[in-house]
Amino acid sequence: MENKEKAIANDYLRSIVMNLPETPGIYQYLDSEGTIIYVGKAKNLKRRVYSYFAKEHESRKTRVLVTRIADIRYIVVNTEEDALLLENNLIKKYRPRYNVLLKDDKSYPSICVSNEYFPRVFKTRKLIRDGSTYFGPYSHVPSMMAMLELIKRLYPLRTCNLALTPENITAGKFKVCLEYHIKNCKGPCIGAQSHDEYMKSIAEIREILKGNTQSISNALMEEMQKLAEELRFEEAQKVKEKYELIENYRSKSEVVSSVIHNIDVFSIETDESSAYINYLHITNGCVNQAFTFEYKMRVNESKEELLQLGIVEMRERYQSQSKEIIVPFELDMEMNGVTFTVPQRGDKKHLLELSLLNVKQYKVDRLKQAEKLNPEQRSARLMKEIQTQLGLDRLPVHIECFDNSNIQGSDAVAACVVFRKTKPSKKEYRKYNIKTVTGPDDYASMQEVVRRRYTRILEEQGELPDVILTDGGKGQMEVVRQVIEDELHLNIPIVGLAKDNRHRTSEVLFGFPPLTIGIKQGTPLFHLLEQIQDEVHRFAITFHRDKRSKSQVASALDSIKGIGEKRKSDLLRTFKSVARIRKASLQEIAAVIGEAAAINVKEALK
Repeated sequence: MENKEKAIANDYLRSIVMNLPETPGIYQYLDSEGTIIYVGKAKNLKRRVYSYFAKEHESRKTRVLVTRIADIRYIVVNTEEDALLLENNLIKKYRPRYNVLLKDDKSYPSICVSNEYFPRVFKTRKLIRDGSTYFGPYSHVPSMMAMLELIKRLYPLRTCNLALTPENITAGKFKVCLEYHIKNCKGPCIGAQSHDEYMKSIAEIREILKGNTQSISNALMEEMQKLAEELRFEEAQKVKEKYELIENYRSKSEVVSSVIHNIDVFSIETDESSAYINYLHITNGCVNQAFTFEYKMRVNESKEELLQLGIVEMRERYQSQSKEIIVPFELDMEMNGVTFTVPQRGDKKHLLELSLLNVKQYKVDRLKQAEKLNPEQRSARLMKEIQTQLGLDRLPVHIECFDNSNIQGSDAVAACVVFRKTKPSKKEYRKYNIKTVTGPDDYASMQEVVRRRYTRILEEQGELPDVILTDGGKGQMEVVRQVIEDELHLNIPIVGLAKDNRHRTSEVLFGFPPLTIGIKQGTPLFHLLEQIQDEVHRFAITFHRDKRSKSQVASALDSIKGIGEKRKSDLLRTFKSVARIRKASLQEIAAVIGEAAAINVKEALK
């Protein structure tokens, strides 16, 4: 019965697909409950929708989506641009389960020019549709604060929340506040500043917030020259101060030639589950607007599809009318009167690089934030990186690393440290006294320890590691391979960590014959491998020092007549070291082990 219903559903969907028009439009997939689960756009509706049912998809998510489609709806539009806009609006309206999710951080602030008789200019995180104008949001808050500080120094505006209507001002309902007395406000509340003068300042502020600082600068220069010609030097000086503030701001904010005007710039970075898109708007060579946002991917959308969505979203949000859009790669996308440019050199290339720098930094910041909230995420990412870099069959959840330590062959020891999910598992660390090797032979010592370690694990049916790290280069890797593969017939990947002449981790080796793996120094992955190497070195050195110290104590006390294990333990428990025993008086030693034995100790330790 179930198969019959499925066949009927397939016939129903097939009939819809085969009758779709070959025109631009958007399509909606609905599930069995009539819920929209996916919205897409197409230049050719029939061809695009048919592709979902005509082949087996590599992406598991796409395969799941197709199995849940119970009905198809579509809307025909005139142009591809109309399809882009409609798709964007429908995704935001219905938020379908299998569409990309715009992770828009509502906490980013904007600058508001309020809709009042005497407007206020202030930062806000709430957008109220009351006729006020909003500029932003600003993802870089210091830039916004610098803009507000410039406006404050250029234009003395009111900061109060009073209802400054003409009627209230005429009725004399208000008194000036401290801001008026310290010359931060010209007192519109008492009629000391006319509405026309105030609104002239607001008009200039709007231009500055739009990025049109060039026109404001030119207007101030003309006004300054005119006042100077009329010998009104004090007023000219005030205008000059404003002009210099604007010019100083422009010199800091201009990134390319001022002839680059009214251009949008977009760049994109992706990882396994998210896409990060940066948007810059350039006016007179200055970055007027900058914003980076994140899309949560659902069905393995391509970079091209995601960037197209981002372009439509940002241009709609910022009401951009730019006729040129700079992008990092060619897009199969048309917008009325808009040119898409992929720059190769010059100022426009510089702008694209600036946008890429911003989007990469945003991606890193988001990653750090996520890892602080969920440390397991960092571990999973690092393990995935190791798996990818080395081409491993499985995640390296369990890593073991070995190191030797001796001084010219004496007190030779070795150590094994264990890392699980990129974290040290100290209860599983192991120390080894070298038993079968005479003299300083690191290779033979390494083989003995590896053989003992994994022979025992096999006998006890314990857990073998996913990766073995050796603290050394090609030679150490080969002797470990001989034990693991030739003797024990195990298949465990072996990685070598070689150091430079300053004893710092310099390269990662893998494979036989070993090849250098290009893991960039300074990255979290390189730091992890360096941490494992440093940890096994520390553990081995500490064990070697302890053993050497005990052997030195043993050689000093064991040969003394009348000093057995008990008396030696009593002496060390009381005096802590041979050096302190040597400094102690005969009476002090005799109090612990008796006078006859104390005389022997004093004589032996002279």
